[in-house]
Amino acid sequence: EKYGVNFIALAGYMKKIPPEVIAAYRNRILNIHPAILPLFCGKGMYGDRVHRAVLEQGCKVTGVTVHIVDEVYDHGPIVAQQCVPVKEKDTPESLAARVLRVEHEIYAKALQLFAEERVEVREGKAIIKE
Repeated sequence: EKYGVNFIALAGYMKKIPPEVIAAYRNRILNIHPAILPLFCGKGMYGDRVHRAVLEQGCKVTGVTVHIVDEVYDHGPIVAQQCVPVKEKDTPESLAARVLRVEHEIYAKALQLFAEERVEVREGKAIIKE
């Protein structure tokens, strides 16, 4: 409040946000996750752990999710998602590199939607206005 902050953009922040911060910035805190939520998420599911789990499950695709932060890890309304193919010879590192490229693209687009005031949350879902 002291600095007039009206939006918080996290980038893979891995700690739980205090409830009073979430309440003060309801639907105005954005984060990104290196998988298609609601898969491969929750406390302790970050970075190479996500990519390793995707590979261990034999998934053919993974991806990126930009979501609004709420009181539960990796849970809030989904603003944007994009799939990333999993290749036969992928390692957690090679998969992470491809996912990261998509993260950079999709997060910038999601932030732009908020800057243009085109995101509205209705009934727990993020609606993108045309």
